[in-house]
Amino acid sequence: MVCAPNDTSLDIKIPAVMLPKTAGASFQKRLKEGAAVGVVIYSPDRPLVDIAEVFLWLMAVGTILCASFWSAWSAREACNEYCKSLKDDPDAFVIEEDSGDKGVVDISTTSAILFVVIASCFLILIYKFMSEWFLELLVVIFCIGGVEGLQTCLVALLSRWFTRARRLYVHIPFCGAVSSLTLAVLPFCITFAVVWAVYRRISFAWIGQDILGITLIITVLQIVRLPNVKVSTVLLGCAFLYDIFWVFVSPELFHESVMIVVARGDRSGEDGIPMLLKIPRLYDPWGGYSIIGFGDILLPGLLIAFALRYDWAAKKTLQGGYFLWSMIGYGFGLFITYVALNLMDGNGQPALLYIVPCTLGTVITLGWLRGELSNLWSKGEPQMPCPHIGHKVGT
Repeated sequence: MVCAPNDTSLDIKIPAVMLPKTAGASFQKRLKEGAAVGVVIYSPDRPLVDIAEVFLWLMAVGTILCASFWSAWSAREACNEYCKSLKDDPDAFVIEEDSGDKGVVDISTTSAILFVVIASCFLILIYKFMSEWFLELLVVIFCIGGVEGLQTCLVALLSRWFTRARRLYVHIPFCGAVSSLTLAVLPFCITFAVVWAVYRRISFAWIGQDILGITLIITVLQIVRLPNVKVSTVLLGCAFLYDIFWVFVSPELFHESVMIVVARGDRSGEDGIPMLLKIPRLYDPWGGYSIIGFGDILLPGLLIAFALRYDWAAKKTLQGGYFLWSMIGYGFGLFITYVALNLMDGNGQPALLYIVPCTLGTVITLGWLRGELSNLWSKGEPQMPCPHIGHKVGT
């Protein structure tokens, strides 16, 4: 068939068939083997909602629940130890009052803005250099973080039962004192991550990826904290704009959605980057995975963990606090994300577009209605001083 260069009325009818990647590989293999191949073409209907999205929703909500309670419990224990130390030695107040929780990093307004800027640069870097070798580098980085997350969660869990072992430390050159529990679980964590990295292309490797990802998210939510609603607003506000820009606006500059291309892992030869939680679509004839990015869990999780710490410190009831309503807001926002995803026929959606108003908006609105917004905004702690501090002031 020959088409003239200036021909504007072309009647070209060439059937095009889209195959899943696994089916195409099987088809190519059988052709190379010289086997007889028969193809039946049909157009299956996709289910309105795949059960994988329900499990992914439960996974995201459960991860934030676990991380929030761990963060609040750690903060309560640190507060109790601090008050006990003041009771034993009231003169230590001047030295200890600004020391803060050990091993905890409070995000500042500047670092919140820098985080989004660095995340944008990293996203562009992945987009420009996405290839098989670059994906291998991302896998190595993910495994390092996954090992740290899995080890931290296992040590925290086992220390509840093995109380004597958690007090035993071994001095290691260049590392200092290391917990015996850490040394016991570290080989298992490294083996788990290495096995996943080697066999990550098999059909059920998503289980290992999700385990490493969830433990990493929980660990980060335990270490990194938001000090007040002001910083929360800056961080989530910037992340809100970040998500919208790289999903909806970036096609105007790059001719394709940078966020969606990176999430799918185009040009990498694999089904997406490892910094995702994913579950295979169980009833979708086209196969594939339902996915959610770490940031869609981690960033709202920081606010929800802050809300639970505040509720416990202020001795609020479940209904009278902020945690329950922000948690419901997150679940509803994520649900709206999946509704929009299905209404848009599977086109990628910026989850934070729906989650941020439902979580941050809920906390700010409740704080304003209860007259506590000023304290939440600036201090982030209830006006409840330690009784030992009051005793010291009165003497």
